[in-house]
Amino acid sequence: MKAVFANGYGPPENLRVGEVPTPAIKDANVLVRVHAAGLHVGDCFTVRGKPFVVRMESGWLRPTTGIPGYDFAGVVEEVGDAVVGIDVGDEVFGYCPGSCAEYVSVSAEKLAAKPEGLSFVEAAALPTSALAALHALRDVAKLQAGQSLLINGASGGIGSFAVQIAKMFGVEVTGVCSSSNVALIESLGADHVVDYKKDDFTESRLQYDCILDNVENRDLSEVRRVLKPTGTLICNSGTGAAGLRFWARLLKPLVLSPFTKQRLCRYLSVPTRKDLEVLCEMVNNKELRPVLSEVHTLDSVVDALLALEVGHTAGKRVVRLIEA
Repeated sequence: MKAVFANGYGPPENLRVGEVPTPAIKDANVLVRVHAAGLHVGDCFTVRGKPFVVRMESGWLRPTTGIPGYDFAGVVEEVGDAVVGIDVGDEVFGYCPGSCAEYVSVSAEKLAAKPEGLSFVEAAALPTSALAALHALRDVAKLQAGQSLLINGASGGIGSFAVQIAKMFGVEVTGVCSSSNVALIESLGADHVVDYKKDDFTESRLQYDCILDNVENRDLSEVRRVLKPTGTLICNSGTGAAGLRFWARLLKPLVLSPFTKQRLCRYLSVPTRKDLEVLCEMVNNKELRPVLSEVHTLDSVVDALLALEVGHTAGKRVVRLIEA
């Protein structure tokens, strides 16, 4: 099958398009013909193998698959003997390492029926980022109607979903973004938008029940200033630091949290079929929609990853493998 891959860790420029073996399926897996694959900044980490902690999943010395991408949407081609409720020909979306390829072998517990009314490209934008937003706001912050939330990086992949999900929960949402994305965040339902090129959200007189920090470009003490005394700060960025600075930034909130009434959290978002179905229901009820930044081909995956590393991508970058 055709895929984008590299045989070792390194810069995205090392990736090339070529032929690799089509994956075999186990009894609990299905083989999916990928129509579209979603990308996010975490794919840049697994391609580079940095920070080193990402190799716990992707392979210590060399990448297990060498194929970037975790999110996909496509059509079931083959079903394992132990799989129930999924048939050949079903349109599905989900999570599987190595999605920038013509086929993926994926656990039946990591996919769900594609939302009605979405194209394969739009559906591929959902899994990782929308689940990360859902898990942060529902499971970590446990947000309730009437509470207040500030999202730093509101126009990114996770942020654009977080704005919509928070509004579904009845939360008052303030989004922080650049001037060019103010209208987008307003269209997603945010109650207030802070243009970081004009205003500093850490200097606000307001305090929030929860802050979802997808950027972590400000000092922790500055962000805590606008968090209520018993509020929750969810730190959710792996970018912008390396070496000892990475570990210091990663661990500092966790070390401080036991000594303050404020909850300073990091979290791990684990995709499940049940929560993919929750996203599907939200989309079908017209409560959630993906925001697409750019649609790429396999030949331009390198460009997509480099753009994600630079930052400032509004919404999601998706790779189309099959024309609709």
